[in-house]
Amino acid sequence: MTTLSAGGRDRLRFGIFMPTVSNSPNISHYKADQADWTFAANRAIGLAAEEVGFDFLFPVSRWRTIGGDIDYHGKSLETMTWAAAMLASTSRIQIFSTVHVPAFNPVVAAKMGASLDHIGNGRWGINIVSGWNRSEFDMMGIEMLEHGKRYQRSEDFIKILKGLWTAPPGSFNFESEHYTVRGGYVMPQPSARPHPTIVNAGTSNDAREMVARQCDWAFVCPVSMDDAQDLAADFKARAQGYGRSVRLVCMVLPVWAATRAEAEAERARVVEQMDAVAVRNWADGVGLESGSFSQQTLETFAFGAGSLPLLGTADEVAEQIAELYRRGMDGVLMSYMDYLGDTRRFGQDIVPRLRAMGVV
Repeated sequence: MTTLSAGGRDRLRFGIFMPTVSNSPNISHYKADQADWTFAANRAIGLAAEEVGFDFLFPVSRWRTIGGDIDYHGKSLETMTWAAAMLASTSRIQIFSTVHVPAFNPVVAAKMGASLDHIGNGRWGINIVSGWNRSEFDMMGIEMLEHGKRYQRSEDFIKILKGLWTAPPGSFNFESEHYTVRGGYVMPQPSARPHPTIVNAGTSNDAREMVARQCDWAFVCPVSMDDAQDLAADFKARAQGYGRSVRLVCMVLPVWAATRAEAEAERARVVEQMDAVAVRNWADGVGLESGSFSQQTLETFAFGAGSLPLLGTADEVAEQIAELYRRGMDGVLMSYMDYLGDTRRFGQDIVPRLRAMGVV
């Protein structure tokens, strides 16, 4: 079993940004498999990833649709229950849940996480999301905090998880502006040591500081190789300042074919059929000023919803992945045009090339 954990640099890790939501990853009418969001499809993808030798599966978490003509993310699987089923269906690969802090009590999340750890014999991890889509929390009657306070609350949330997972049961107490825990008790505690892997995907200054102090991994969306290098250097330097280490995973969308022109044509088909309304709704949800978007910006988000595109032949895509590793990335979190088919193709076409380069 291979799991992501804090520690020194070693080989590149491979993960899949799973289609736990409909119409993932592109905000477009062009879609290979409209039913890949279902659990049956997710299970097949997860088993294929495990067979290929991938390291982890990471879910998208949504509570309501983004909208548009395609009803972007209109169907979704809740990721704690999804993780339980995926852990029971697999034997080696690490499975994450994505938890929106405003929607979960940390004691409940800690208990659920400990149970998931035991279902998977230490293979579960958690992605902490501070809460970013106002429409989701308006639906729940939950007030959105201002940005800095969101991360203060998330850091408290993580401290409570760690305390409940590691302190003698019944002995953990915590008091802050956001939470009160008295005699916190979780049994059984997780088998993962020192605790299940904790991830965050924010890149604001508040997020970077929280990751540096509390998290094991940062998941990031660089816009270029240089940006990837800058992100890796910054996160790791911040963590070192606290006497810790963190690893970086880069979100990418690889498309490879016999020629680069064929790969670029696939991207063009996505862009030509993009759902502009859904793109703008998605941008509004993440707090971007979509009213000032150019057509080029819309197209950038339509393809992969912010993932770094890796286009070309198998040799070219493998080289781009190797370059991300050389620039300081410790893993790649991949979305695909065709999740099941491309997972198998990646194992056949890309992994051997990376192995020959000494990256894996």
